[in-house]
Amino acid sequence: MPGLFDEPFEEEPVFREDGAPVRARRRVVSVSEVTAGIRMAIESGFGELWIEGEISNCRVWNTGHVYFTLKDSAAQLKAVMFRSASRYLKFKIEDGIHVVARGRLSVYEPKGEYQLVCEHLEPHGRGALQLAFEQLKRKLQAEGLFAADRKRPIPSLPNKIGIVTSLDGAALRDILKVLSRRHPNAHIVVRPCKVQGDGAGDEIARALKALAKVPGVDVIIVGRGGGSIEDLWAFNEEPLARTIAACPVPVISAVGHEVDVTIADFVADLRAPTPSAAAEMVVTAKEEFAARIDRLQGRLTAAMRAGIQRRRNVVHLLTSRRGLAGWQVRVAMQGRHVSELSHALRRATTGLIARRLREHQHRAARLEAGDVRRRLAAMRGRLGAADSRLHVIAGRVHERAEARFTALAGRLETLSPLAVLARGYAVCWNQDRTAIIRQASAVTAGDRVRVTLHEGEIDCEVRSAHGSDNQGL
Repeated sequence: MPGLFDEPFEEEPVFREDGAPVRARRRVVSVSEVTAGIRMAIESGFGELWIEGEISNCRVWNTGHVYFTLKDSAAQLKAVMFRSASRYLKFKIEDGIHVVARGRLSVYEPKGEYQLVCEHLEPHGRGALQLAFEQLKRKLQAEGLFAADRKRPIPSLPNKIGIVTSLDGAALRDILKVLSRRHPNAHIVVRPCKVQGDGAGDEIARALKALAKVPGVDVIIVGRGGGSIEDLWAFNEEPLARTIAACPVPVISAVGHEVDVTIADFVADLRAPTPSAAAEMVVTAKEEFAARIDRLQGRLTAAMRAGIQRRRNVVHLLTSRRGLAGWQVRVAMQGRHVSELSHALRRATTGLIARRLREHQHRAARLEAGDVRRRLAAMRGRLGAADSRLHVIAGRVHERAEARFTALAGRLETLSPLAVLARGYAVCWNQDRTAIIRQASAVTAGDRVRVTLHEGEIDCEVRSAHGSDNQGL
């Protein structure tokens, strides 16, 4: 009897004319085809979603991608936010934050996992910028940058005043108006910079550092007109806050209106409610300006935002079409796969290089052990030691030989006839020096003889010879 899985699930049974069933051909699909079909079904079936949950297991890769889990009391969902989207976040993603995420469901095919690909993330119940503001405020306050004991007094009547702001804003005109009326002899140094938009915080910090290096600057005003939290966000960035804290010149923060509060206000030596009030404080003026700053840049910003929003709506409309649904997610998935493969390749390459390096060191050690130069050096050492021993032995042999020679020479000196001659004796030879004359009878008168003394020799002629009876000394 055929089993349950012998027939394909998607095919209907076929019968012959006589009613006997015809065995259908089995259809087999691969895991990749099944996973791709599930991915297409999920991406086309759900579309864009807004999901609320709590963040847990948050991990930030060195590629800039953020992986985390959204959970509630009953379930959890894996999520990823790629670098192209996470770099626009103003707050730091941390475990325990309750957020609302916008994205699309997809399937990561290499692992067969479904997950949410986030395109936008915002804290639940409060704005992203507000959360980022609170996170940075807690961090800097813990480091003591807001402490009152590090605040410096503002000079009552400074001679040289530095201003960091935009040339296009009304804040600069208001400050100059107050200073010209209250302190017309003041020397004013303006360092223009961008005070809104991407990169504004870094530009303000550079301008502040440049003004601090100007000789004679007594105080610096850093500010701009009021606006939303997005408009004033440049003054909430951490690099600018640390630059203000490290500035050697007292700094007055004059950002926005009186109700606007930024990180720069907490770090600065003095906070002014408005740029005009900052000018009043610098020149010790007591009056307040009757009018607020009129900003033309606000309308331009509003117009730009409206244009950007219209274009975003067009893009959103195009991406919601069925033919283009999920293309960004698929591209991002491929990017993630490439990142993982690159990471694996780097790890394998590093391991291979390490193994090759160990082999090289082992072979180098073996070659070094069999190096001819080292062997020659060892042989030279042994030869040197042998030469030293040979010199010692030769010296001892020489000393013994010399001692023996001295002893023999002494003995020979004792037996030498020259020693006898030295005592006054002489040796008499015949004329040819072929025989020693020991008896007087051996010569006759007229013979020639030679007499050897201790020093020299005498040639003598015998006049007479006497026998042994006539000897006597």
